[in-house]
Amino acid sequence: MKLQAPIPLFRIFDHQLARSFYLDWLGFKLDWEHQFSPTSPRYLQVSRDELVLHLTEHYGDCTPGSKILVHLDDVTALHAELATRPNPNMNPGIETAPWGAKVLEVIDPFGNRICFNQTVEG
Repeated sequence: MKLQAPIPLFRIFDHQLARSFYLDWLGFKLDWEHQFSPTSPRYLQVSRDELVLHLTEHYGDCTPGSKILVHLDDVTALHAELATRPNPNMNPGIETAPWGAKVLEVIDPFGNRICFNQTVEG
């Protein structure tokens, strides 16, 4: 038996707004999308490198306002990349966390948070 990395689910309320945030600004790619019918809520999988997220408009799948911690090797590079694609609702900075890390936190339009965390050798 071997456990695999989890896939976090984020509750969204507008798939177009989610696409703008995750694909256009954060640089994820759309892997696939599902709807039971043309009027049904959407369920999307987006990814960037090894990070995979599920974004769901389905009521009851998960709670809005969730938070995940994502480890990466260069938070400064991510910060610089995001600065090339200005977002009128987000202008994150890099903070030094008490646990010995550089952290960049973003909040999606639905209140979900992604904390990008780079461990700093002390």
